[in-house]
Amino acid sequence: MNPAIIRRDFPILERRVHGKPLVYLDNGATSQKPRAVIDAIRHFYENGCANIHRGVHLLSGEATQAYDRARTGICRAMGAAHAEEFVFVRGTTEAINLVARSWGDLHVHAGDEILLTEMEHHANIVPWQFLAKRAGAKIRVLPITPDGALDLERLPALLTEKTRILAFTHVSNVLGTVNPAAEICKAARDRGIVTLVDGAQAVPHGPVNLSEIGCDFYVFSGHKMFGPDGIGVLYGRGKLLASLPPWQGGGDMVERVSFEESTFRPPPDRFEAGTPNISGAIGLGAAFAYHDQLNWPELREHEHNLVTATHEALLSIPGLRIQGTVPGKAPVVSFTMEGIHPHDIGTILDSEGVAIRAGNHCAQPLLARLGIQSSARASFACYNTLEEVETLANAVRKAHRYFA
Repeated sequence: MNPAIIRRDFPILERRVHGKPLVYLDNGATSQKPRAVIDAIRHFYENGCANIHRGVHLLSGEATQAYDRARTGICRAMGAAHAEEFVFVRGTTEAINLVARSWGDLHVHAGDEILLTEMEHHANIVPWQFLAKRAGAKIRVLPITPDGALDLERLPALLTEKTRILAFTHVSNVLGTVNPAAEICKAARDRGIVTLVDGAQAVPHGPVNLSEIGCDFYVFSGHKMFGPDGIGVLYGRGKLLASLPPWQGGGDMVERVSFEESTFRPPPDRFEAGTPNISGAIGLGAAFAYHDQLNWPELREHEHNLVTATHEALLSIPGLRIQGTVPGKAPVVSFTMEGIHPHDIGTILDSEGVAIRAGNHCAQPLLARLGIQSSARASFACYNTLEEVETLANAVRKAHRYFA
């Protein structure tokens, strides 16, 4: 599958920035959107805008069907059996907060332990800190190796009788490390420990099969995988999800309400209080439909070639260091340059039309472990090209010359 053909589906990639063609390499922050997603959202607002689950009129029925179809399509694409195991949320952050509040307050108590890893995004740290403080629990951390892999030899010792949940990232947003999610989940499951996998950086780069992973919870955001902003998914294993109390109250998640008490609907409705992001869910359904028709075996090889070419080009520049060198990494390349602040690198690259991220990438503990405060990050999608890698490298060389 030719990336040049895929690029035609993304209108923004025709844009010029500072008089130069846009080279968009900030896909780890958010991906661009194909016309199919843009059209699906536009069609909803122009032809079928209505609330769902509330009306007897035609538009409400059509909107409800489109919303439910999106959920069913995502379930099918992710290798799960039951659409009711998929809850629409605002994104990965809200999904983790939901689990930490609803599941956590029920199951984590004083003296218990929450196991995280050293490569987590703040969204998979802070909610657990809140829970630990509420419950009097302790957070423990699985470290990484010098090349940026999880030190799995130390995992068994950290999975103790006190461990209640293991929450870890499927793919590091800084290092690009692809963690063996199925292996890690099995190790926890064999000890009766619940697992949550942060899939925000994994779902964009090919199909994720939840049946193979065997996790209890899986979370991700739509905007990183060609979908719109403000929509994401919490997958929860059926019986486990059904056992949890709601974490927000409002309309459409209740069965009966009186001033004395309320009873609640089963999942997913129980966790979708109020009017949801209907257009976002429809757009995410369209994003999955687009995503699934791509030839991912070929595109994964293409993304691997992008990473290899980027490493080779950047490492030829004096004083440049790449963070994360584990084989088979996702298309994320974080780097620093001796004597040059990452924000200055990003500014020079922007002048050349190249969009990257510069900062701590919402992963301050990981960067502290790496001995840095910030880095520059080029993160690729399947629509990026080897020519854009060369443009990136030339722009980084320009930054080196300018500041050297």
